[in-house]
Amino acid sequence: MLKLIIGVKGTGKTKQLIEMVNTASEQSNGSVVCIEKGTKLTYDIKHTARLIDTVQYGICDGQSLFGFVAGIIASNHDVTDIYIDSALKICENDLASFDKLCDEVNELLKKCDVKCVMTVSLATDAATDTIKKYL
Repeated sequence: MLKLIIGVKGTGKTKQLIEMVNTASEQSNGSVVCIEKGTKLTYDIKHTARLIDTVQYGICDGQSLFGFVAGIIASNHDVTDIYIDSALKICENDLASFDKLCDEVNELLKKCDVKCVMTVSLATDAATDTIKKYL
C-alpha cells in the first residue's frame, strides 16, 4: 500500500514523516526503513529504523529508486514499512518518472505486504491523476 503526503515546502511533510517512522519503529515486529536525499534526518529518526541516504548510492531518478526499494524488500523479508522523504526531488522533479515510480512501487508493495509512505514537495493543484490516487 502506497501513501503520498504532498504539499509545498514548509507545510510539515517531513515532520509528519519523522513521527510516522518513529512510531512504526516502536510498533513494528519487523524492519522499518527510511530513505532520504542527504543526511538531514540523522538525529530525528530513532536508531531502530534504518536510515539510508540516496546520494551515497547514486540514486537520482525514478527507475533507480524503484530498483533500490525492490532490492531492500528482496534482501530483507522482515521489512514492514518503507518511508521516503522528498521522493519527487530524488526523481529530479520529473513528474512522468515519478508517476511511473508510484505505480510500480504500489504493485510491488501489494505482492510483498509492505507499507510505503513518500513525501512529495508539490502544490496539491499541481498533482497528476496518478499522484491523486495515492493521497
